[in-house]
Amino acid sequence: MDKFIYKKSAGITALSASMTDFMYKRHAHEEYAIGVTLRGIQHFNMDGCLQLSYQNGVMLFNPEQAHDGMAHDETGLDYVMLYIDPKLLLEMVEKKEIVRFSSPIVYDSRLRQKILNLSHGIFSGKDEALCNELLLSLADGLVQANLSPEPKKDLPLIRKAKDMLQSNLEKVLSLDEIGKELLLSKFQFIRFFKAHTGISPYQYFLNCKIERAKQLIERNRDVYSAVAACGFVDLTHLNKHFKSVYGTTAFEYLSHVNGSGGRGATLRGD
Repeated sequence: MDKFIYKKSAGITALSASMTDFMYKRHAHEEYAIGVTLRGIQHFNMDGCLQLSYQNGVMLFNPEQAHDGMAHDETGLDYVMLYIDPKLLLEMVEKKEIVRFSSPIVYDSRLRQKILNLSHGIFSGKDEALCNELLLSLADGLVQANLSPEPKKDLPLIRKAKDMLQSNLEKVLSLDEIGKELLLSKFQFIRFFKAHTGISPYQYFLNCKIERAKQLIERNRDVYSAVAACGFVDLTHLNKHFKSVYGTTAFEYLSHVNGSGGRGATLRGD
């Protein structure tokens, strides 16, 4: 049975997931995503390569790093994931520019335990002060493990394209308008954007809409206002795309992330 439970504390969103048949569509997150494979094998494609995270593997996703995801076989998969805002992580590691993980999977027992400790703290409802301490310990562990090399910066044209896509989420995507602004045909733009980001302009645009909807749901605790603000036709339309990225409907996500829905998750924070 596929099950996805979210909860938030200290500005961090934690996910406890069990999946067998579910497959994430190709997407990217604005946050750093840091997790541990608890059971089974996590199978995902990223940067043109197949990645397999076995039990106890630590998974490290950079912001806007496109990937998909599924269980590798019929035995299924259990894992936890932490989503950390880039500004928050940079503050903790005392860096001014985005840093990037050099490897998507590592096997580091101390780092793994720091992730599990914070996950357990969030899902068990520990005080936010304690969760902040566990978060700082995790950030220190990332630095000590030498997982933060020099930043990879977007090309100016890609950054401009991303800004244009993000600024018109409530409208229908017009590749012709963007291509004209960038002095490219729409087909040149599609090819150029995908070559440099690993995701098509439409996928990026849709992903931004879903991410914005998630932020509004968390802030306003209102699913329906997110539908209108992000240009979705109706709640069914939002849920279809929301579930492809987060494994759950928008309302289920809301009921878990700031409520008591995550109390049933079982994680060890030894």
